[in-house]
Amino acid sequence: MTTENQSAGTGGMTAGNQPAGVGGMTILDRLAEAARERVAQAKRNVPEAEIRRQAEALRRGAFPFEAALAREGLSFICECKKASPSKGLIAPEFPYLSIAREYEAAGADAISVLTEPRWFLGSDAYLREIAGAVSVPCLRKDFTVDAYMIYEAKLLGAAAVLLICQILDEGQIRESLALCDALGLSALVEAHDEREIGTALRAGARIIGVNNRNLKDFSVDTGNSRKLRELIPTDVLFVSESGVRSAEDVARLREIGADAVLIGETLMRAEDKRAKLLELRGGL
Repeated sequence: MTTENQSAGTGGMTAGNQPAGVGGMTILDRLAEAARERVAQAKRNVPEAEIRRQAEALRRGAFPFEAALAREGLSFICECKKASPSKGLIAPEFPYLSIAREYEAAGADAISVLTEPRWFLGSDAYLREIAGAVSVPCLRKDFTVDAYMIYEAKLLGAAAVLLICQILDEGQIRESLALCDALGLSALVEAHDEREIGTALRAGARIIGVNNRNLKDFSVDTGNSRKLRELIPTDVLFVSESGVRSAEDVARLREIGADAVLIGETLMRAEDKRAKLLELRGGL
């Protein structure tokens, strides 16, 4: 297994809570480049052939993340997130195991765990421990740029990984999906516009997430899900991500046929996360 992705604090953020980096690069460019650097270091610690051997030695998964999203009614993916590039530090106190158990007790269908260490202050350890402590499937929320990260996700106990169309081309997504299938992992393929929806579908995505947050400038528009919903076939699971703040938001997304919603900051900022999730579920 790789060394832990422990953060050294908020040093990766600027005063404006934007990732520091080379001028002209988008926020997402910087996140993807940092992920490539992490992978390069991880491969120096544990060669890819070895981590692949370890991952393939595990029992093939039965795609529980997909099954959770395919249930009748709207499914809830609840996120454990300490910080973000757009908001800075969200949860100074971060009892991640308690949070995950609280989500599960309130009826979460899946849990998303940030493992990106620099700007989201995530850690591989968070995912490993949460996946071992709850019975609902976990999504490794990170900026997947290499097959190595998919093998890592398998070893950490994840049931799914995130593939972002803005940082992967169609061929890379297709290859990543094939690897996920071989390991029994699901893939949430994230798109932001019509072109990316087309890319995801041609690559063979079975779960498409429409991110209402523009990862180039971090503006949020939940109308993005409504605009793009009709482009996604009914046999492909549709997830609306980001910007879901109220039971009314949830109800509107259910009306357009969303299979699931991914909710992060709204829950993380709630003092009583169980009560907040129950309130949001009331929008059904």
